[in-house]
Amino acid sequence: MKGVKGNITKSLPKGARLFCTDNTGARELEIIAVKGYKGVKRRYPEARVGDIVVVSVKKGTPDVRKQIQFAVIVRQRREFRRADGTRVKFEDNAAVITDEKGNPKGSEIRGVVAKEAAERFGKIGSIASSIV
Repeated sequence: MKGVKGNITKSLPKGARLFCTDNTGARELEIIAVKGYKGVKRRYPEARVGDIVVVSVKKGTPDVRKQIQFAVIVRQRREFRRADGTRVKFEDNAAVITDEKGNPKGSEIRGVVAKEAAERFGKIGSIASSIV
């Protein structure tokens, strides 16, 4: 796991709902906590593209629902600025279910993946259909 380049805006607070873009059987995820977050007292933890979050599966197949999983955020709606000056935003918020280290549990990812998440987690970048 590498560091994140650029200044990506944190836009997904605790309680945010995300689409699951892999083939693990989950469809909708809710953020419970952000791994490695250090913040101010009474401030909600926030996440951004490339962060590992703890999620609860809200919609999906019966064997996956109501489970606590780790996930990596691969898309966010909020516009963020890359180190080269370009600005990027996606049409939805999405994540991929992983283990604690960031290795994906599914075998394919539907839709695009942000370059920051693909660079930080090599296995996610290798199974992604397209990287933006």
